[in-house]
Amino acid sequence: MRRTALLVSAALLTGLLPLASAGAATGAEEPPPVPVDRFEGEVPFASQPAEGLFTWGGDSDDPPELELAARDDAPEGDKVLSGTYDISGYGGFTHDFAANEPGHDWSAHKGIRFWWDGKNTGKRVNFEIKDGGANGEASELWTASFTDEWTGWHQVEIPFTDFAYRTDYQPVGGIDQNLGLTEMWGYALTLPTGTPGTFAMDAVELYGKADPALTTKVLTGSSVYPVKEGDTAGVRISVATTGSAPLAEPVTVAYESAGGSADAGTDYAPVKGEFTFPAGTASGATHTVSVPTLKDKTAEPAETIPLKLTVTGAKAPAETPQVVIDAHGLPYLDTKLPVKRRVADLLSRMSLEEKAGQMTQAERNAVGTGGDIAAYDLGSLLSGGGSTPTPNTAAAWAKMIDGFQLRAQATRFQIPLIYGVDAVHGHNNLVGATVLPHNIGLGATRDPGTAEKAGAVTAAEVRATGIPWDFAPCLCVTRDERWGRSYESFGEDPALVKQMETVVQGLQGARDGKDLDRDDKVLATAKHFVGDGGTEYGSSTTGSYTIDQGVTKVTRQELEAVHLAPFQEAVDRGVGTVMPSYSSLDIIGDDEGPVKMHADAAMINGVLKDRMGFDGFVISDWQAIDQLPGDYASDVRTSVNAGLDMIMVPSAYKDFRTTLIDEVKAGRISGKRIDDAVSRILTQKFKLGLFEKRSVGTDTSGAAAIGSAGHRAVARTAAAESQVLLKNAGGVLPLKKSQKVYVAGSNADDIGNQTGGWTVTWQGSSGKITDGTTVLEGMKKAAPGATISYSKDASAPTEGYDVGVVVVGETPYAEGIGDVGNGNDLELTPADQAAVDKVCGAMKCAVLIVSGRPQLIGDRLDDIDALVASWLPGTEGDGVADVLYGAKPFTGQLPVTWPKSLAQLPINVGDTAYDPQFPFGWGLTTLRTPPGGGTLTLKALALAAAAAQKAGSAEAGRAVVGKARLLVQQKVGQDITPTVAKPFADADHLLLSGRYADAVAKLTEAYRAA
Repeated sequence: MRRTALLVSAALLTGLLPLASAGAATGAEEPPPVPVDRFEGEVPFASQPAEGLFTWGGDSDDPPELELAARDDAPEGDKVLSGTYDISGYGGFTHDFAANEPGHDWSAHKGIRFWWDGKNTGKRVNFEIKDGGANGEASELWTASFTDEWTGWHQVEIPFTDFAYRTDYQPVGGIDQNLGLTEMWGYALTLPTGTPGTFAMDAVELYGKADPALTTKVLTGSSVYPVKEGDTAGVRISVATTGSAPLAEPVTVAYESAGGSADAGTDYAPVKGEFTFPAGTASGATHTVSVPTLKDKTAEPAETIPLKLTVTGAKAPAETPQVVIDAHGLPYLDTKLPVKRRVADLLSRMSLEEKAGQMTQAERNAVGTGGDIAAYDLGSLLSGGGSTPTPNTAAAWAKMIDGFQLRAQATRFQIPLIYGVDAVHGHNNLVGATVLPHNIGLGATRDPGTAEKAGAVTAAEVRATGIPWDFAPCLCVTRDERWGRSYESFGEDPALVKQMETVVQGLQGARDGKDLDRDDKVLATAKHFVGDGGTEYGSSTTGSYTIDQGVTKVTRQELEAVHLAPFQEAVDRGVGTVMPSYSSLDIIGDDEGPVKMHADAAMINGVLKDRMGFDGFVISDWQAIDQLPGDYASDVRTSVNAGLDMIMVPSAYKDFRTTLIDEVKAGRISGKRIDDAVSRILTQKFKLGLFEKRSVGTDTSGAAAIGSAGHRAVARTAAAESQVLLKNAGGVLPLKKSQKVYVAGSNADDIGNQTGGWTVTWQGSSGKITDGTTVLEGMKKAAPGATISYSKDASAPTEGYDVGVVVVGETPYAEGIGDVGNGNDLELTPADQAAVDKVCGAMKCAVLIVSGRPQLIGDRLDDIDALVASWLPGTEGDGVADVLYGAKPFTGQLPVTWPKSLAQLPINVGDTAYDPQFPFGWGLTTLRTPPGGGTLTLKALALAAAAAQKAGSAEAGRAVVGKARLLVQQKVGQDITPTVAKPFADADHLLLSGRYADAVAKLTEAYRAA
């Protein structure tokens, strides 16, 4: 099988690559192929800025393993690129050309080809090329694919005309969204997911002579042109060239209205004709074809009129544009009717196929330009974490979503999409948005008002970009800080989580849903139902995860009291959607063993919908039904029959919809269950006002408030209130503006670390990833003119300073990637430890821990004068500086127990054995001095607490218990023994539960034990 038509040495190959188009200069009709990769060792395993091959993936075990392997059957040379993979999320490999050399010119060639060792898997492999921009990691991605449906070596040829622009990729600069082929930076392959596999490839090369149509193309202004019955649609047709040069040759376009669901002569006046863009026409020139529609005074669904185009001299549009006569006169369109009647009318008109489409949610990248939205009657799209438009601006988000909504206008009933996004601490996917503290920080504020304002800021910024649905809040009750999602929880006590659910009103407005159609409110999602925060360490079977997506093993009493209680609160608050957990539930004593929550009908249908009275709809998590046992048909029917109403199937939307239809036709899913699901979905769409907004697009007037001073002020307050002062020996804090301050540590000046995971991308990242103020910058603004020096690693001399501030902690992660044991622990890095040791050994010091969960600091606690749990404060480092310099007092309290060692985990308030470093609810304050009087004062406070409890006065009760807590903390100092810690933590739980007298009694017990 060895091919010998073109053999070149490594040295010759190296010289050839930068001149990739030189083969066309031979004058031959078909130029010889030009090598890109021969895999003989000429290209190293390396990454930018050097040239090289490198791997990537969604989590630590997703990147494939690559090697250059010698094979006797290699199609070219002696070696091939071979690899193994087992990908749960996404993974693949890239060949980037050197960033410090010019991009390659591939414009003289027809396409790219390579040899692939087929395994006949039937799986699709995506192949991408990189065009424009500064380098391979800052370029546009253009994608095509092939299916592995043969055995043995086969040469795959992909013409450049087959590549489509990847709308989910975020290039950096020099981008025109035109495949010019004159500045190419390499290629990438995305490998199949779900099952382990092996692959081999060889001899990547450019082939053939360029297609002239690549340099000139005809475009339409839109794929869909909705028009009211009786009005005239104007279909815009334009011509464009690579590099925007004038046309070298004339381009002729013939058009004809034909086909579609509208009747010529009855619904519209047919059109037919031809026009020419002459040679010399400027790129971008436009011609408009008018299509008149006719009134027939009959109420009817939308009707389509395709305008077929025949192009000579250029590449034709990828799609035939359609004029759509809007649906009209039908009851579901009548805004004066109650939502229930509108839903019933629309449901009665829909086919099974249309209903199945409403239950299907796809990821934006999977639908590309959106043609499948109408083809499959899709009801919903989402952006996964970091899946953003280009550029990542508010205007681009709105334009993208309006474009997707336009596609839905080509369906019979023009049912709008409901677009969802994970905005878990502000509109965190959008660069420049206000990023608030993660939930763990909001829990530390103990301030329901702040939580509601945080939700309101998030909703306003999300809705201003065209998105009506937020996959938040997480109502998990975190019970083990080894969990990589700990920071998504408000805390370890369900009473605290319930208290902070005011965020639902911040997002949605009124409990009855009457505010959902406002341009500053979004549909909220209570997640993850139920027990995701209680999974046992070591129980996860997802990739390299250790605890996330594992098994929650509880008694029925614990399930009700700890994990279900927050969801009843959310239902009472009118939350619109609920998302089940990836995890499994194992109820002790029922002998059923672990049941995946996406299959748990007793919990979803029985508890959530029937007992709790939830009337919104249930949305699955990302690809979660794939984790159910059985084949795909079983996954679909089990999850839908268990009560799931919409299924998040990011790229498998076609298979899901087809399978769902087949299961209904076979009688394994009832029509009644389908109607219930679709009714729930349509109800929320009507409440959101999506039917009324579909023809006008996104109201972007609110975009001016994104990242505004007003919104950042809310985030700043939340950041200040979230700071928990754990220790303050000698009154080191607050700082004085006259002091000389030495600042050190990895998290002092890093906005990415400060905001954590789920920021701009799914996992987040270190560095300047968005707009905001770091802790260091906030300190300098808070004390202008003061001496504030910064040495990240504390390598600068420490002499001459009054106090040190060392900001340390974690780097970003999300979900199971952050699990302890999956490449993570609860220890400070060696560099952070060294910075703490050096600064605190040289001067009085305050240590701030910026992290999503407690860090083990006990071995250094004696050397630290002041210790602050800063959590993940978001983009407003000014809020941290506010409390450091005393502009605002420290008032935060621990939302979780701070352990002494990893061996103690899990450790939570209410445990029989309880010996933490700092108990749940601990938090010193600089707001006021503790009261004096000892036990006499506590007796008086006990009487006041009893009176407040009897009167039902929450404000008075909290104030009384707060005074008792301060008195106890003053006496205890750092001598926190188990006999102090347990009643102290229990008192905070009682306070959250409204039992003020009992709380003071517990605090009195702690005082006496100190």
